[in-house]
Amino acid sequence: MDYEVKDISLAGQGKLNIEYAERNMPLMQGIKTRFAKEQPFGGLVIGLALHVTKETAVLVRTLIAGGAKVAIASCNPLSTQDDVAAALAKEGVAVFAKKGESRDEYYKYINAVADRGPDITIDDGCDLISLLHTKRTDRLAKVIGGCEETTTGVIRLRAMEKDKALKYPVIAVNDNKTKHLLDNYYGTGQSSIDGILRATNTLLAGKSFVVCGYGDCGKGVAMRARGMGANVIVTEVDAVRALQAALDGYRVMPVADAAAVGDIFLTVTGDKHVIRTEHMKRMKDGAILANAGHFDVEIDVEGLEKIAKKRKIRPFLDEYELGGKKIYLCAEGRLVNLGAAEGHPSEVMATSFAGQSLACEYIVKNRGKLKPGVIVLPESIDNHIAELQLEAMGVKKDSLTGEQKKYLGSWQEGT
Repeated sequence: MDYEVKDISLAGQGKLNIEYAERNMPLMQGIKTRFAKEQPFGGLVIGLALHVTKETAVLVRTLIAGGAKVAIASCNPLSTQDDVAAALAKEGVAVFAKKGESRDEYYKYINAVADRGPDITIDDGCDLISLLHTKRTDRLAKVIGGCEETTTGVIRLRAMEKDKALKYPVIAVNDNKTKHLLDNYYGTGQSSIDGILRATNTLLAGKSFVVCGYGDCGKGVAMRARGMGANVIVTEVDAVRALQAALDGYRVMPVADAAAVGDIFLTVTGDKHVIRTEHMKRMKDGAILANAGHFDVEIDVEGLEKIAKKRKIRPFLDEYELGGKKIYLCAEGRLVNLGAAEGHPSEVMATSFAGQSLACEYIVKNRGKLKPGVIVLPESIDNHIAELQLEAMGVKKDSLTGEQKKYLGSWQEGT
């Protein structure tokens, strides 16, 4: 297969959407221009398992401009924008993705990327890396390095590293400061609520909004929900994060207690069965459930379907009747910001994909020098991304004087 998409005739609209994203991602355009001159990926195949969105298409074009051959599959069955996938196929990209994939199709498409024999992998969730380390070890020896985009994927990678199972170096782009700040905090905060609103068109003001998890993503969601007038409740297992949530002015309590008072629930933990059937049984009639973690395991949807009668109410919203009440699940419990909406804004993804682009370049420049394991990009590259984004935004920052630099590097001067 050269490609597999839902409808190739959507390519025209996809091209327009990619152009619109490019306009809002000047940071990526600067990197693309430099890559086109320097050709850092000449002769290399880069295999991607990412959300196939208009912003991801900008990354694909950037890598191709740098000389790479690119093959891409979706990393979530609901996150593909079909018009964008069609546009990439029209441009000659080996793209395998469509919204609403079955599980068999999902892994068929990731295998199609593995078939291309990638030299570098770019993951969002670690499924491509996992496949290459288990069922497709025939392609493993050719890989010189990889990148991982999201918290869930990095958790899996560190588990692989601990078990000494990881066979090539992988850069945790997720751990870039620029990625956490823009993508997790600002991106998830806005796009997750966007997904809930598109799925339900509910009013947030005056509602009790339960945020399960107070990492960078949860903090961003809580901030935006409060900004829209919701009464925010946070559930958390980490003592420091729970303390911060309380000091930030949110009510903090266990999920079991929040279940009885919440109107809207959003999971952003990266863990399994955060909301279980015993919690659902305690919820109010009309409660809304959504997930913004990478995998669809945070809400026990399988358990819910065993105890409730289901019917689809509208696109990306299912009604479950149990115990004389009804609760509503957005986007099948999958990533609500991509399942029911368009994901993070282009301006946010510019910094994340700058991290991916420069991480790939770093892998090539350090080929043979990096040991298998999870690697964080040097702080200088992370700061460079922030500098480029500030420049794209037209923002000027201050700089240290010679005296200030000397003071910060000395110890003699005191009170």
